[in-house]
Amino acid sequence: MPVHRPGLIRPRRHFLVGLLLTAFSLLHTAPAPAVESPEATATPARGSAHMGMGVVAHDGQDGLPTGTRATQTEGVDVASYQGNVAWSTLWNSGTRWAYTKASEGTYYTNPYYSQQYTGSYGVGMIRGAYHFATPDTTSGATQADYFVDHGGAWSGDGRTLPGVLDIEWNPYGDACFGKSPSAMVTWIRDFLNQYKARTGRQAVIYTATTWWNQCTGSYGGFSANPLWIAHYASTAGTLPAGWSTYTIWQYTSSGPTVGDHDRFNGALDRVQALANG
Repeated sequence: MPVHRPGLIRPRRHFLVGLLLTAFSLLHTAPAPAVESPEATATPARGSAHMGMGVVAHDGQDGLPTGTRATQTEGVDVASYQGNVAWSTLWNSGTRWAYTKASEGTYYTNPYYSQQYTGSYGVGMIRGAYHFATPDTTSGATQADYFVDHGGAWSGDGRTLPGVLDIEWNPYGDACFGKSPSAMVTWIRDFLNQYKARTGRQAVIYTATTWWNQCTGSYGGFSANPLWIAHYASTAGTLPAGWSTYTIWQYTSSGPTVGDHDRFNGALDRVQALANG
């Protein structure tokens, strides 16, 4: 009959239990593989692009303007993701002009355009509209027509600013929309020429210097068009080739009130002068 020897069995059990506990510990303390958040990897839906969408991602956001704004006029730009805007609140905070996204490519119009465009006008602001360019979908001239036909037209009422071409990083794919610098310059020129032919006004160009240098090859031939520079820092920074000064500076995407915040490079009478043409 076998002899029961507890002293030999207990250590074996302790050894097995120890192995199991060690394995369990390793499983739960080993670092998990890095997984990017959906926001970092997902491609946004067509139509969701807006001014400055790529600025934080590519240029970052660091600091707010320094110095007085006595000779600059506060403004705001909005798109559909802001929904219905409380324009009276913005007016009371000192905002005196606004731009609203009207269109994108030839496939999208802002469903909040009327509330945003007419609402800003209704509280006394000088207002305008912008178009988010997608040079990989249709020609510049075609998109200029679409913009004018869907909210981007200009009127000489003294309170309507010329339209804006928002040309920046492509949120849906290749940063330069698959175009060479020379092809991008041609696309932009076609848009600007068609917009002027339809409205009689030079469109404002919204862009960021780093994108401009990369995607147009630092082209300097559009200085006749007012520049809206996007740079989220304490100063507007280095401007794209061809411009010695900016007309508007988008200085933050996280201002104290709704929308991206901007400063017009001049007092209110200069904003009015741009509206009058």
